[in-house]
Amino acid sequence: MISQTEITLSQRKRGAHLITNEIFSQLHNLPSIGILHLFICHTSAALTINENADPDVRHDITEILNRLIKENEPYFLHTLEGSDDMPAHAKSSIIGQSLTIPIKNGRPNIGTWQGIYLMEFRNYGRQRKIIATIIGE
Repeated sequence: MISQTEITLSQRKRGAHLITNEIFSQLHNLPSIGILHLFICHTSAALTINENADPDVRHDITEILNRLIKENEPYFLHTLEGSDDMPAHAKSSIIGQSLTIPIKNGRPNIGTWQGIYLMEFRNYGRQRKIIATIIGE
């Protein structure tokens, strides 16, 4: 079995946004065993898995990335779309556009304290599109 679904996420501001339930609620009839691949179709946002219990993690990871890659650096050439754009592209490259999650017994097999995050790197992001590909039996 191979299937593919397009998931549209609502617009969010800059930050780490827990989207686990939003993703899983749109995936139906998962195979008993397989792989779920998630790919975000954007260059200024990313997907990652991190702790889902303490909301301080969301704040801290955002602050860490903002300090690692600052806005308005004098060496940036790509500045036409605003001061947050080039840093967003760099952060997206570091974090990544895809996740691979095992499926077991018809459910995503992630850890108890793990959640899927949309990392929005633009000050005012737009709707984000994720392609979910399921491969299994």
